[in-house]
Amino acid sequence: MTRPTPRRTLLAAALAAAAAGTVSGSSAHAAPTAASGSPTDSGPGGSGAARTPRPGKGVARVDYHGWSTYTDWRCGTARGTRAEAGPRPGLVIGTPAGRKDYTDPHTGKKSTWEYATWTAPVHEPEVPASELIASWNARTPAGTWLQVELLGTYTDGKKTPTYVLGRWAAGDGDIKRTSVDDQTDGKSTVWTDTFSMDDTAKPLRLASYRLRLTLHRKPGTDLTPMVWRLGAMASDVPDRFEVPASKPGEGAGRELKVPRYSQNIHKGQYPEYDNGGEAWCSPTSSQMIVEYWGRKPTKGDLAWVNPDYADPQVCHAARYTYDYQYEGCGNWPFNAAYASTYKDMQGVITRLGSLGDLEKLIAAGIPVITSQSFIESELDGAGYGTAGHLMCVVGFTKNGDVVANDPASDSNAEVRNVYKRRQFENIWLRTKRKDAEGKVKSGTGGVAYLYWPAKPTPRQARVLRELGIN
Repeated sequence: MTRPTPRRTLLAAALAAAAAGTVSGSSAHAAPTAASGSPTDSGPGGSGAARTPRPGKGVARVDYHGWSTYTDWRCGTARGTRAEAGPRPGLVIGTPAGRKDYTDPHTGKKSTWEYATWTAPVHEPEVPASELIASWNARTPAGTWLQVELLGTYTDGKKTPTYVLGRWAAGDGDIKRTSVDDQTDGKSTVWTDTFSMDDTAKPLRLASYRLRLTLHRKPGTDLTPMVWRLGAMASDVPDRFEVPASKPGEGAGRELKVPRYSQNIHKGQYPEYDNGGEAWCSPTSSQMIVEYWGRKPTKGDLAWVNPDYADPQVCHAARYTYDYQYEGCGNWPFNAAYASTYKDMQGVITRLGSLGDLEKLIAAGIPVITSQSFIESELDGAGYGTAGHLMCVVGFTKNGDVVANDPASDSNAEVRNVYKRRQFENIWLRTKRKDAEGKVKSGTGGVAYLYWPAKPTPRQARVLRELGIN
């Protein structure tokens, strides 16, 4: 049965309607066409001139660039922040830059906060971007929170507005973590957590960007967030209804032992966190991968969950990924940030280019969360169609078919599924599709969540580098 249209899809449809008469829908997370990148530390805003690819380098249609080292944190522009060395370097509040008031739009509560900012060096994609998704890894003790913003320059040399990409805290006692709606300048728009060019049929793109962190704490305290990683995936993936078929690679025949959790057994639970069931594919997938790496909430963390509910850790993940503006648990960066709240974990949102990329990760012991949309006839064995859904790729059969922990199952025992290689790669990697009524909608173009330990094995680190995760 085809699932009802999620709120994320309505955002995608609005985005598509703005794009030069093209018709578009989407997935559990709206994914229009996207962009790429490669670093440059030119001045603020970077060069506005149109560019050609640099000599001697391939054209990267997708680029993740992150800041996570002590040297990274000492670069950029700091106002009140301090780089902190150690086994896992990070950014903290040093001497605050000042104080400011914030009225939480979801509670109406007005509070005063000390704040400090850090603005990253300019990053200039090798191929200018039509889309950007940020992600971050941080600890925010009670009494602290952070904000991430985008400051960009278009290929015509003009600046973007200062776009808020998220206001986030690990908990929900100080502020309600939130995306910010109604951010647009008529050229680009932020849709929940995704910066997108409004009309990708035109040549205008994002030429360069900077990310700005603002760290907040209660006045008169020594509290501070600590940010270990800040980055963004910029992309410009061409429109495509179909991708070339691939052959099985090094991951064939390997399956990782990832816990299996069903989202469907939670249907109707916690309406304040979007009611469980199909709305919880993202946090259920995130929780499976977090536990694969040996992390899980403590009994104290789960004390708030109704003891009659099975798998309370899934309820916990839903609560702590919930976006109060989006009114759902499918905010991509909030899921990556949730994973990073566990000891020595990190996570990013990116795009991958092929099942071969997935196979390399599986072979290195890294499971992957993928986002896809499809009608029931496009994925044999699923038994449903969806405008957008997250699942965990945990392995490949010997003949190269995809082994997925699909949370859209009626019990934990039914979560493991094997999907045909050709079908899976197309519904995941395409950027355009047709729904059950034959209307053109958008696809996610290879979006993936990657979670892994702060100290990966040499093989894992090598594979991540090969896939552009610095």
